[in-house]
Amino acid sequence: MATVLLVRHGRTTANATGLLAGRTPGVILDEVGREQAARTGDRIAAVPVARVVSSPLERCRETARAILERQSTAPPESVDADLIECDYGAWQGRALKDLATEELWRTVQAHPSAVTFPGGESIASMQARAVAAIRRHDAEVESEHGPGAVWVAVSHGDLLKAILADALGMHLDMFQRLEAGPASVSIVSYGAGRPRVLATNTESGELSWLATSVPSAEAAVGGGAGAPAAEAAAPRIVT
Repeated sequence: MATVLLVRHGRTTANATGLLAGRTPGVILDEVGREQAARTGDRIAAVPVARVVSSPLERCRETARAILERQSTAPPESVDADLIECDYGAWQGRALKDLATEELWRTVQAHPSAVTFPGGESIASMQARAVAAIRRHDAEVESEHGPGAVWVAVSHGDLLKAILADALGMHLDMFQRLEAGPASVSIVSYGAGRPRVLATNTESGELSWLATSVPSAEAAVGGGAGAPAAEAAAPRIVT
């Protein structure tokens, strides 16, 4: 089975000012976001990736390029419209502090599966298209490159939370319990039986173990020994 690194774009001008950017064109990474994307690219550089797929929005494509530039042999950038930000409809471009006063905000927080944004998309539809896209790319990568292949999907916070909720077997109403910070990396391996979530919302830590270890399709009873790199990095006591 292949392994996907789910990467959120770095911080944007809209994030920094508390605006819900949605699909607004021209929203790009700010200075902090560019630094975040570079650090994430450095983390992933130790892993040869078979594919990098991005949302078509500028902030994700900028983040994807930071990853591709640090690969020794980089695949061409690919864009998938099914990984685009949720269509927030009339909420797009508005301040989060103002949206938090609306009745719908409470439903978004507590029962997102029941939410359709005014003039926009439902959260359930967003999850369905995003999960379908991730599973489609994952199957293609494994077919083309084998079960040890690693690939990257660069998308948006709510989409990544919805994808992780599906992989964890969580009801969509629980997806607000998850976090996907700017330029964070979450790791999922899809198997024939079930997905395995290896990490969520990581902002640091080396990933070279992904280049040398194929995650097992079976869960280790008792928890297992962990990744080989983690074992090698552990301090040794000599007597």
